[in-house]
Amino acid sequence: MRKVEVLPYSPNWKKQFEVEKQVLMRIFGKEAVAVHHIGSTAIEGMSAKPVIDILIEVNSIVAAAKYVGEMRAQGYVFLGENGISGRAFFIKGGEQRTHHVHIFQAGNSEVARHLLFRDYLRNHLVAAQQYSELKQALAQKYPTNIEAYIEGKNDFIREIDERIKD
Repeated sequence: MRKVEVLPYSPNWKKQFEVEKQVLMRIFGKEAVAVHHIGSTAIEGMSAKPVIDILIEVNSIVAAAKYVGEMRAQGYVFLGENGISGRAFFIKGGEQRTHHVHIFQAGNSEVARHLLFRDYLRNHLVAAQQYSELKQALAQKYPTNIEAYIEGKNDFIREIDERIKD
């Protein structure tokens, strides 16, 4: 059972991303168009689950499937699309997750959505603080229920997505 734990911001998260980015660039090589640090660990000052979310844009999502073996060799587990059409999703760390890797073909609308959400919170500190407080409250309320924790964030995420569209 995964424990829902939200920790204060750590500068180590950026370092962890940079280290893992190099590993992923070696695996994907020229197939990778860009590698982005996304999610709450990418937002300075924000409390977060200590899981580094990485988004890789690739030339072809079909071609990305040929890297599953190399990802496994680095400790990743492939979960298919895992609820988002057009995504290849990998996790690392088992119950003590350390990394999520979201792979999308360049141009997929999910890439822009993730980057815009991250950038909005980087540039709107009040919203980032509200999100941070919400996540802390949800982690306290649902310490062993990751699904309820995620569901509890959905309205806030939708609200930010709507602000971004305006």
